[in-house]
Formats: sequence, structure tokens, C-alpha cells
Amino acid sequence: MQYSSRYLEMLIRELSRLPGIGGKTAQRLAFHLLRVPTDEALRLARAIEQVRTEVGICEQCGNIAETQPCYLCADPKRDAGLLCVVEQPSDVVVLERTGQYRGLYHVLRGALAPSEGVGPGEIRLAELIERLQRGGIREVIVATNPTAPGEATAHSIQELLKELQPPVRVTRIARGVPVGSDLELSDQITLTCALEGRKEM
Repeated sequence: MQYSSRYLEMLIRELSRLPGIGGKTAQRLAFHLLRVPTDEALRLARAIEQVRTEVGICEQCGNIAETQPCYLCADPKRDAGLLCVVEQPSDVVVLERTGQYRGLYHVLRGALAPSEGVGPGEIRLAELIERLQRGGIREVIVATNPTAPGEATAHSIQELLKELQPPVRVTRIARGVPVGSDLELSDQITLTCALEGRKEM
């Protein structure tokens, strides 16, 4: 489609490259940005610029950070003996939202997927081992996604940590039927995980 402005066309093209944003949504967003007051549109532009220039990666845990270490790693109130391993920084946000976990994190920045060229060297497994070898961690909670790459990564972590001295307890987050859903709506993998992870009532 031809637009009357090449800048508008460029904005729509860039917006449509965002995940989950199709052509129509990109067009709607672009026209919205044209309608709002200039300062509101520029606030968005400044926020994008600042997140790209001011936000980095925590050298300790791999989470997003504005300081070294990040605010979670630097928090003395957190349980330094618990380490939750996740795939992406967005997983940290989800777990923190529950308010139930008070330990530290290790963000892998991906999951093993050999068919896509993602091996152990492409994710932060070596950093995890180095961190555990420094001592002080009594339990590693593996919270990778219940997908084929996530399961492969969890298995790999379990195997790697078997050799660790002194030994560290390794647990996996429970998986199963979500609260409020019907069994008939659950897929086979979810039901299998739920059955395997059953516990005494």
C-alpha cells in the first residue's frame, strides 16, 4: 500500500517487524502516534532510546540491568542459597509477579535447540557451573519452559550438576493442569506432566 508520507511508511514498516504486530495493527499504531500530542509521541521515542542505551545485562545472573550487579542480585534480603534457572529475563518478571520466590536467578538467555544451532555454548550454562562452583548455593530450581528445548535444557542441567562437588540439590518446577481449567481442554503433554508430578493429598 502506498502512503502519502515516506516517513509514515517507514514507521509502519518498522512497527510491523515487532513480534505479534501485523500490518494492520502497525498502521493503526502509526496513525495513533500521528494523532497524539507531540510530547506523548516523543516520550515513547525517548523510552525506546533509553532502554537501548541504558539497559544492559547483569554480569552475575544474566537478567536485564541498569547497574552491576542488578537490583535482585544486590538485594541482601534475598535467599542467596536458592538459585532459580530460567530461559529469558521475561521469565524473571513472571516469577517475581507471584511474590512467592525470594531467591536469586540465573538467566540462560535461551534453551538448547541443536536443530536451530543453539548448543550449550550459545546459552549461559558455563556461567551457571562457574557460579555454582563458587559455593553458597544449596538448591537449584530449574524453571525452563515445558517445551522440547526447555525439557532438553532441564535434562542437560540435571546431568551437568550430577558431577558438581559439593553436590547441590536440583529441583524442577511442577507442571500440570492450570487452576480453573477443564481436563478435557488440556493437551496430552500437560496431562502427562500432571500425572507424573502428582502428590499426596
